[in-house]
Order: sequence, then structure tokens, then C-alpha cells
Amino acid sequence: MGNNMITIHADMTKGTINRNIYSHFAEHLGRCIYEGIWVGEDSPIPNTNGIRNDVLEALKGLRIPVLRWPGGCFADDYHWMDGIGPRENRPRMINNHWGGVIENNHFGTHEFLMLCELLDCEPYIAGNVGSGTVKEMKDWVEYMTFAGESPMADLRRRNGREEPWKLPYFGVGNENWGCGGNMRPEYYSDLYRQYQSYVRNFDGNRVYKIACGASDYNVQWTEVMMKESGRFMDGLSLHYYVVPGTWGDKGSATDFTDREWFVTLQKALKMDEIIAMHATVMDRYDPEKRVGLIVDEWGTWFNVEPGTNPGFLYQQNTQRDALVASTTLDIFHQHCDRVQMANIAQTVNVLQAMILTEGDKMVLTPTYHVFDMYKVHQGASLLDMRVQSESYEMDGEAIPQISATASKQSDGTIHIGISNLSHSSEAVIPIELRGLLSFGAVSGKILTTSAPNAHNTFDQPNAVAPQPYYGFQTAEGKLTATLPPMSVVVLEVKA
Repeated sequence: MGNNMITIHADMTKGTINRNIYSHFAEHLGRCIYEGIWVGEDSPIPNTNGIRNDVLEALKGLRIPVLRWPGGCFADDYHWMDGIGPRENRPRMINNHWGGVIENNHFGTHEFLMLCELLDCEPYIAGNVGSGTVKEMKDWVEYMTFAGESPMADLRRRNGREEPWKLPYFGVGNENWGCGGNMRPEYYSDLYRQYQSYVRNFDGNRVYKIACGASDYNVQWTEVMMKESGRFMDGLSLHYYVVPGTWGDKGSATDFTDREWFVTLQKALKMDEIIAMHATVMDRYDPEKRVGLIVDEWGTWFNVEPGTNPGFLYQQNTQRDALVASTTLDIFHQHCDRVQMANIAQTVNVLQAMILTEGDKMVLTPTYHVFDMYKVHQGASLLDMRVQSESYEMDGEAIPQISATASKQSDGTIHIGISNLSHSSEAVIPIELRGLLSFGAVSGKILTTSAPNAHNTFDQPNAVAPQPYYGFQTAEGKLTATLPPMSVVVLEVKA
């Protein structure tokens, strides 16, 4: 039977899995906003107030908790006043970061907040520190959230919105160590303290202020931010992308070797180590864990699809991406005491997207299906669990063959997510449910393929799709699951 074993203590919880871990990110980048989400009211593509209906319905299915916008690097080039008022009067600009294309500003503050209302999700807006002013940021928050009489609130009313919006999350800058201004942590920390002072709470709106945090392993940035500005923030961001190759040649999304499959998952598992490093620094300055770690950019980053604009970051999405998603979500669950939000990059047509579109066609990616299968964990109680895994080895290196997570709903239903990372070997996994005298019906779903690079296309949109899972046995209070190679399974165990 091998050395795999999962032991779940069904009567021992380790905290709550913040549903905001399942959040998303939509930047003005490539075809994410325009074509992917926004087509305009007069488009032949069926839409609701300019938002394409097929994408809207698909995203509703994921129960997205929070959507981050307008960037990314675009945020620190974005001047929000360009994106309000009659669309025909909005100034056009060049998107300097992403492809040098025209940005017509047709999708602005009102359109984004309307999208959030249609999705029943909360907005997370990234403000401009890199090329913006304190007044610009102050005015934006006032425009959106102030109910009284002021130039900004009156301007909002003239633009068609009488009632203010609720703005739960606001990021004070983005990647200010890089595209957001190439700043030193000491300099940004002082700017953060200044700018956040003017992100005010109006009329009962309470803004959760998120400071720009580090990339990858840069714990010095976290150290400076927590020491100098920790008391002024509610959250601190972290960005980490899985790049199997180098930044110059990241590797193909669909044409990869077994070794590249292995390295991609090996790097995905590094998220655990990276979070632990930053959490250790945060614990020194914030032992009560008041400040949340906000992983607001994560996912795979490959070379763009051949023949597409290099600045559009359009990549296909295979079963390899699905396993990166499931293992990363497992890691976020284990750090639920500190990780309070995560936003995969990105929602449509960019990087590790949920959805790909081409004209009026739409396809759901394997990553979408993992988020759909895993949404049962949103807001659930994390169960204490021990995972013993056989090694998955290649070229003298090894990672665990299985990754897993378990959570319990308020009605006692337990959901167990299990991933088999091996490209070639099945995994037989005995599961012991301790603290339960008995359990009821067991059912499951599986996402798996016969080829590592299997993916969905507009001609074959269901090549990779969830199926009912019957590969488990129950006997004498024990549960044994057999997972084929390259698979993600979610089991439901009724109380």
C-alpha cells in the first residue's frame, strides 16, 4: 500500500479559512478587462451594462469573495479621474506597461464597482503612489465613499451615482520596490505612512488598508515595513510567481518535459517556505497577528502563447496549472492564522486565468475547475491533519507526492482536498478520521487527465473537466482513496 497516510482530527480545528483566500485579480493588462470582461453595451456579444454575460455567469459560479483592480503595475500609472464621466469624453492614454496599446478608460471606477455588485463580491482597489499624489488618493476614496456634501461626492452624483459605495479594501501602492517606483523600503514606508493618513473612513465605511509588501524572499522589506509602519496598516502584501525557467525564458505553458512539470510543482510548494519566512518577521512585530498577510498576486508565469502580443501575458492553462492551484490553496489554508486574502493572477486571458475568451467564445480552464471544486472550503474550519507522503523523485530531487487539506462546515460536513503531484504514479492513500464515532455518505469529484499538458480549447472546451469520483473505499470506519497520476480530488464526508 505504500507509505501514504492522511490522519484527520475531525474534532480539532486550527482556525477559520478566510474565504478571501479565494479572491481574484483583474488588471488593465492585455485582454483581461477589454474583451475578457468588458465589451461595452453596444457589443454583439450578450452583455449586462457592458459586462459580457458568459464571463459574468462563470465567475458568479466561483463565489468570488474579493476582486482586486486596476493593477498591478497599471495601478501606479492610473489616474482615476480619467475613468469617470461620459465615456466619449474620457481621455485616451498609452498602456506603457502592457503592450503599448491604447487604453480608452471606458472601464473605470463606476464600471468596476458595478461589476463587483453584479458578482456580489467586495472591491479591492489599488491606489497610485508611484506617479500619483496624496490629494489624488484622498479624493478617490472620498468620491467613492462619502455620503455628505463635498466636491468629490457631488461629482459622483453628477456622474450618476447618488449613494456612496462601500470600499472594504484599499491598497496604498503596488510593487513600489519595482514598477511602482523602484523605491527602497525605508522611503516607501514613509510614503505609506503619509498616503494612508488620507485614506479616510467616511459614513461608516471602514477601509482595510493594505501596504505594499515584498516579492518572493525579500524579508528585509517586510522587516522595515513592520517595524516602521506596522501600526498604520491592516494588511501587508506578498507577491510570488511560479516560473519554471528563468525570467528571460520562462518555459512553455503547454510544451514541457516531465522535468519541467516537476520543477513547476517544486517551485509552487516553495510558497509554504516563503509565507513562513515573512510570517516569522511579522510575528516579531505583531505577535497577536492583527496584520493580515495578503498574497495579492500569485500563480504560474510562462512564456506567452506564440503569435500573441508579448505584453498581453496570454498563456494556456493545463493540468499542471490545476495542481499548482490546489497545492497553493492547501498551503494558504495551513497558514490561515496569518494569510487573510490571496488574489490569483489573473481572472481572464492573463497568466493563470480562470477563463479564456476569443471573440464571443469562452472556455473555462483547469484552474477554474479547481477553484470551483475547492470553494467548499471558503469560510470553513480548518481541521488538524497530518499528511504522510511518499516521495516524488526526479534527478536526485524529491518533493511529497501528495498534498492535502481538510475543513469542516458548520453542519459537520467534512471536505478533504487531495492532490497527486506525480506525473506517472498513482497514489493509494488510507485516510483516518479521528474524533468521529462514525461518518455518513461519502462522495467526490476528480479533475484528472491522461496527458500532463492537457488543456481546454475553444474547439474542445471540456477536455479537462471535473467528473464524479468513485476511487475510494470505506471499511471499518476507514476511508481509502486511490488517486491516478496528476489528479485533484475533493471528497465530501457527511456527518
